[in-house]
Amino acid sequence: MKTCFVHEYLIDYGGAEQVLKGLLGLWPDSPIFTLVYDSNGNCKDIIQSTQVIGSFLNKVPFSKKKYRLYLPLMPLAIEQFDLSGYDIVISASHAIAKGVITGPDQLHIGYIHTPIRYAWDMQQEYLSKAGLERGVRGYFTRLLLHYMRIWDMRTVAGVDHYIANSHFVARRIMKLYKREATVIHPPVELDRFSVGEKKENFYVTVSRLVPYKKVDLIVRAFNQLPNKKLVVIGDGPELNYLKKIADSNITFLGFQSDRVIEDTLQRAKAFVYAAQEDFGIVPVEAQACGTPVIAYGKGGALETVVPGQTGQFFYEQKEEALIESVEIFEGSPPFNPFDIRKNVERFGKARFEREMRTFVEEKAKDYFGKLD
Repeated sequence: MKTCFVHEYLIDYGGAEQVLKGLLGLWPDSPIFTLVYDSNGNCKDIIQSTQVIGSFLNKVPFSKKKYRLYLPLMPLAIEQFDLSGYDIVISASHAIAKGVITGPDQLHIGYIHTPIRYAWDMQQEYLSKAGLERGVRGYFTRLLLHYMRIWDMRTVAGVDHYIANSHFVARRIMKLYKREATVIHPPVELDRFSVGEKKENFYVTVSRLVPYKKVDLIVRAFNQLPNKKLVVIGDGPELNYLKKIADSNITFLGFQSDRVIEDTLQRAKAFVYAAQEDFGIVPVEAQACGTPVIAYGKGGALETVVPGQTGQFFYEQKEEALIESVEIFEGSPPFNPFDIRKNVERFGKARFEREMRTFVEEKAKDYFGKLD
């Protein structure tokens, strides 16, 4: 049967793109339909592996750099794709992708990274962070998000079967869409990570530098811990701002290769993460290096970090809570790096491929058997 993938955008390489790469490992000749893609960007390896079809947004000015500005047009753009030549459509969605239109003779499986955060339960946080709580711009932004919620609910019935990347996301899908979702955790390329036994005297965080990742919270906390070194790896719109507020004990490396990330994770005393993640691949990668994780105790981290064995949690997204957690960590006995590694063996690529292939084949057999 002919299969295709639908993906929001191929601009930066992150967790969603890692899932897409895993899907292409199963169905390598399947084309990717995406709103916007940059053939020279960080996703070029994925793009070069198969055919990529962009929407009309891919041709509009500045779409590769300012694609978020075109959010009002994204529902229209995703609905214009002609997928009629495919039997199985697998959308990987954190906002728009699941809204593609399919027919009664097509099976649509939606792998959901998250329902649209900024339109649903995190709306107030996004508005506050962007300074859009009041005023004319704030009013029109709220109006846009209201429209996005209506459109998002319209798309729910178009997905035949839902997959969630974590139990946390499965609960959000049930809360918002009233649909059950099977949990298949993302594939983590554990084989490219090895345990680092000798830890050095610094902490590290690896993240896209966007507001909801809360890297600013980590930076502000370590500003108050002048004797603790922090290394920040990642790029994004907040990079310059974070550099301005950071003290001399904090080092920014920007975007780095997989090899540099692995080496830094292996040597770090601990990995720090302050976001409420839907799953969180990088904390798993840190543990694959035998490095303990200090994470915000909500969301996907609760499914990957074992407190007291592979890391610890702080339960408020406040500088004081993170500082207290770092100080507790400093006074605790050292963690066994091999026990930490053992904890995340359950998130490997082979497990993802096995679960995903079984799910799709079973649903396809059932769906197309009924059509016959």
